[in-house]
Amino acid sequence: MKLTFLGTSAGKPTKERNVSALALEFDQDNKWYLFDCGEATQHQILRTSLSVGKLTAIFITHLHGDHYYGLPGLLSSKTLDKSLAPLTLYGPKGIAKFINCVINTTPEHLGYALNIVEIDADTVLSFEKFSLSVLTLVHSVESYAYAILENDIENKLDEVKLRQNGLEPSALYGELKRGNNIVFEEKEFLSQEYMLPPIKGRKIIIAGDNSEVDVMGNALENLDLLVHESTYTQEIYDALPTKFLHTTAHNLGIAAEKFHIKNLIATHISARYSQSSDYKPEDICKEIKSNYSGKCFIANDFDRFYLSRDKELTKL
Repeated sequence: MKLTFLGTSAGKPTKERNVSALALEFDQDNKWYLFDCGEATQHQILRTSLSVGKLTAIFITHLHGDHYYGLPGLLSSKTLDKSLAPLTLYGPKGIAKFINCVINTTPEHLGYALNIVEIDADTVLSFEKFSLSVLTLVHSVESYAYAILENDIENKLDEVKLRQNGLEPSALYGELKRGNNIVFEEKEFLSQEYMLPPIKGRKIIIAGDNSEVDVMGNALENLDLLVHESTYTQEIYDALPTKFLHTTAHNLGIAAEKFHIKNLIATHISARYSQSSDYKPEDICKEIKSNYSGKCFIANDFDRFYLSRDKELTKL
């Protein structure tokens, strides 16, 4: 499972970070999925190996501009690229009105099937490689997290053991997978003796803007990976004259430790934090780690991560 961060800034682009967008790819799959689509996301995609032609679905977490203003350009460019495969867009109520307004005003002729699905809390969706549940967050507008559960790998043969016992790959493997016992060269092979235990799917959550990590409750327990905003350090947040419904690094670290989350990637970083200011992104990482013992990264634009089947997170 590979994640490519296309934008990691909070609210507005900076010289170092674009606004929110994240690509998700699954092993042995030529499709990919986009979570949020801030302004200029299509420009960011051009600087990666991702192909818009293989983009299958877009998931918008909430209707703040830094999370969805990039949609009109991306959807239009898909047509210009002659990429006419169907595309599904998921998002909160209001996303259809926004897209239809753009299409009807321009007018745009997309030339491909765009299916817009407005979601709400507790929506559950099924895809070829995974299922997805929608979780409610706490923010100034309706905001969601997407809990993604990869399908288990089942019905897999122990081919090493079969070869050791004299049965090379052939159509007989298919019979064993179907639960049928076979006889080969006067030796009986019992199906149940050559089936590997199921490989559990990976579980991750990609969250939109949210001030209370705990609101996701049991969905966080022993999670393999949480991608969550960490807009401020606690000191900066406490000094703000006007408080916004965002998570601090301090609170994110506490919640990640409480729910035994294996891996954490913090994103949606305030423009205050940059290599040219007194406040560094490393300050956020340091504050998270002061409360969290798992593996933690601060995402930068174009960072790529791989979550292995044994739940190890690696920055590529």
